[in-house]
Amino acid sequence: MTAATLSVENPPGRRGWHALIWLVPLTALWMAVNLAFPALGASGLPTVTSRLAIHVMIALGLWLGLERAELTPSQRRNVWLAVMIPFTLWLAVVWSAAINGFFKPGAAIPVLPLGALGPVIIGAPILLRSRRIGQVLDAMPANWLVALQVFRVLGSTFLVGWAYGVVPGVFALPAGIGDVLTGLFAVPAAISLASGSRESRRAAVAWNVFGLADFAIALSIGVAIGLHVIETGFASATGGLYPVAMIPAFAVPSAIMLHALSLRQLWRRGHARRI
Repeated sequence: MTAATLSVENPPGRRGWHALIWLVPLTALWMAVNLAFPALGASGLPTVTSRLAIHVMIALGLWLGLERAELTPSQRRNVWLAVMIPFTLWLAVVWSAAINGFFKPGAAIPVLPLGALGPVIIGAPILLRSRRIGQVLDAMPANWLVALQVFRVLGSTFLVGWAYGVVPGVFALPAGIGDVLTGLFAVPAAISLASGSRESRRAAVAWNVFGLADFAIALSIGVAIGLHVIETGFASATGGLYPVAMIPAFAVPSAIMLHALSLRQLWRRGHARRI
């Protein structure tokens, strides 16, 4: 681990805040389209598009990070495959299960909460303890993992469900608003991180904590009011839980692990600078 490797950052863009200005109306437009055409969300087309786009971004970002790390070509290939093969298989299994109604409410075993927390319990310790992943995080610009989570604005799906009266407001409002704010603030947090300052790292840590707290609050409320209430509401609106089940079963644990990796990266970078 070298100082040169740890200091890799993107130069700050003076007009970077314009990305946030465009993101706000685009998020509002996305919500308006879903409100006007509820069949669009039920068709699964937005889910297919967003999931594939995010998957490609993660795969590309990992490879670019590996190229910056001090690894041999075979080591880069092996690490990339070791991460992307199980990640892709997990997506395929969850996607197939959601389409076939595996996550429908009323099952004896709460499969949806298990789908949300199981991958985190298994995957997070592996990723956080991996030496190779640590090398990638040291070489990768800190703002990449933050900027990637702009997809959290898609959590506005919960607000649309509340507007249609199918999801209780006690859950939809904090969960939906928290997701949208996390996605929106990912942009200025990432832009600030490009400067590499201590203050920007602190702000990024606060952003990560906020994003994780959003999930903790949403899951706590879901358990308190009964996840079956939320599941049944979405099921009645969409004729089944697909594509909404993809959010807690895949998007949520994916985002949690991205937060965990970002916090590990920021801690390592701050620790290295103190040394």
